[in-house]
Amino acid sequence: MAGSWTAALFAIASCLSFTVPGTAAEQPTAAQMMDDLMYGRGTVGGPFTLTDPDGKPRSDSEFRGKLMVVYFGYTYCPDVCPTDLMAISQALDALGPAAEGIQPVFITVDPERDTKGLADYVAAFHHSLVGLAGSPEEIRKVANSYKAFYAKVPAERSGEYSIDHAGVIYLMGRNGEYLGFMPPQTNPERLTEILRKYLAK
Repeated sequence: MAGSWTAALFAIASCLSFTVPGTAAEQPTAAQMMDDLMYGRGTVGGPFTLTDPDGKPRSDSEFRGKLMVVYFGYTYCPDVCPTDLMAISQALDALGPAAEGIQPVFITVDPERDTKGLADYVAAFHHSLVGLAGSPEEIRKVANSYKAFYAKVPAERSGEYSIDHAGVIYLMGRNGEYLGFMPPQTNPERLTEILRKYLAK
């Protein structure tokens, strides 16, 4: 699935291939994670239990029997996350009733700010999109298992911060197995094509 996008992912990795103070011991560099992802080094994904906006624990195991589309992002993201989530939503709509066999999951990489607004955020995109949060340590563990890089970048003057993140779309199989990834800005038509192919298997 990823072959034709190698150059694009290398570009993303080169933009993010820095180490933010305080994160080096918590995750590999962006370049290393992207390299591992593109060339299939190591496992991708794995069991997790996080919390939905209602405070209910949600485990990946409850989505067995469906394809799972996993996206790591944050609600304050100005452009990449909304664009990708809209593409995912449009793809699901294009699939019609067949989309019931797919579970989209949005995992926030900004749990400090996203706990309160997460429910409204995911509801704005698609009725089936599940938003998940957790402690910073829990989120980091799940993100690392998916080779999903993110790092907080403080603003110089405002005291606020943004988050650099790769924006990769992950596709997991009906038994929780890793099927592949799609890069950020994949258009809805391409997403629909890929999802339809795996639904038919």
